[in-house]
Amino acid sequence: MLPPVVVPTDTLVQIGSCPNAGPRARVFAILFVGNSKTRERILRAELNIREGDTLALADLPARLEANRRRLYNLQIFHSVLVQATCGGSGQLTLLFSVQERWYVIPTPIFSIADPNFKRWLDRSGRERWQRLDYGVHLTHTNFRGRAEQLVANLQLGFNRKYELFYEVPGFGRRRRVGMGFGISYYQSRNLDYITDYDRPKPLPQPEEDAFPIQRFYVSGGLRLRHTVQFITALDVAYHRESISDSIYRLNPDYFLGRTQREYLEFSLLTTNNQRNTFAYPLTGRFMQAAVSFRQFVSGVSGPAAAPAFATVRLRYAQYFSLGHQFYYALGLWGQTRLLASRYAYADSRALGYDALVRGYDAYIIDGRSYGLVQQGLSFRAWAPPPLRLPFVANPKVNTLPLAVYLNIFADTGLASGNLGRPELATNQLPGHLLASLGLGLHVVTYYDRVFCFELARTVHHQTGFFIRSTFPI
Repeated sequence: MLPPVVVPTDTLVQIGSCPNAGPRARVFAILFVGNSKTRERILRAELNIREGDTLALADLPARLEANRRRLYNLQIFHSVLVQATCGGSGQLTLLFSVQERWYVIPTPIFSIADPNFKRWLDRSGRERWQRLDYGVHLTHTNFRGRAEQLVANLQLGFNRKYELFYEVPGFGRRRRVGMGFGISYYQSRNLDYITDYDRPKPLPQPEEDAFPIQRFYVSGGLRLRHTVQFITALDVAYHRESISDSIYRLNPDYFLGRTQREYLEFSLLTTNNQRNTFAYPLTGRFMQAAVSFRQFVSGVSGPAAAPAFATVRLRYAQYFSLGHQFYYALGLWGQTRLLASRYAYADSRALGYDALVRGYDAYIIDGRSYGLVQQGLSFRAWAPPPLRLPFVANPKVNTLPLAVYLNIFADTGLASGNLGRPELATNQLPGHLLASLGLGLHVVTYYDRVFCFELARTVHHQTGFFIRSTFPI
């Protein structure tokens, strides 16, 4: 009899008896069922087990769980089950059973044109309803049955966006080298042109027949893929951006004395994602490091191009199971900009965008560098078996997964660093420690969807309620 399975409680590993095997057994066959769209060689490339390998039976449960997670974290299956059985000869047969998702997903776009819900609510009534976007977001998450991703955006309204992205995780039998391509064109009828009283300040009146900001870029690069959990991306992108004369008059430093600019950006991004799931992780760790270099191109006339600069970003997160349905998460963020002595306002972002001290959603903190610490303690309050919808026949959508977590969190962050520009004296948050405490209700459901409802209280004695669509840590 094989030793008991010692793996996390969310696993789907089954191991049968193996009476004729010693401490090690040879893998006779690896089989897959349920992958009607997904090509088998794509799944085999994710595994670190091959036919003919000899495995230690004591390590088999953890080895199978690690490989099950590799397939599950492709994010193209609802569930992945692995079973190991022995024949009379004592050789192992491994069976991976998968349930595929719907892969072509059109999603309507109907959203606010502000970075967060709080900032949208702070606007006047007429301006609030003008700042809406609508359109369609189309994703194919398993293009050609090879786990390639094709994304198209057609967005109209306040912000217009036309985009196409294509990601090939890897070519060949081992899928170690892939590629990525993207093209984007963006226009907006208003623009936050400066930070005043630590808040973004838009144009007094949106420009009805003009776009104060327009951006275009095209990018391409290589993907060096060790596993689905460990990927390095090397990209080069060409950017062209322009602002209206009204933005230039209000803030000449938006592009450092120019109304348009062009630049090349070279970036290297390494991600090691060892979390149990990518959408709402409970155990494991996440590490990401990015280095980019931006070289501006001079125009035929006008001021000289802005000085080149480099950006270094680091992110680390660790997730722990504390037992009795309690989970703890710790996230660390950091960024610094190098080489230049002066930065455009458009390149001054620090806290308040991707990196956020929760509770300060309405604020922007500019700076050359920032550091952020996030902590959260979650309790799995309700996680019933997936609900079956009897009136839906398609197995890809007739099962409704649902989990509800109660969360307590605490965040601390600091943004600082001279940007080489005269800063507004009204901005008080740069260089000052930000901190918050809060309570949250997190809901995890269909297709890795996460909804977070959070109440936060800041060290500056402000309280707010916020809605998010991703797990914050």
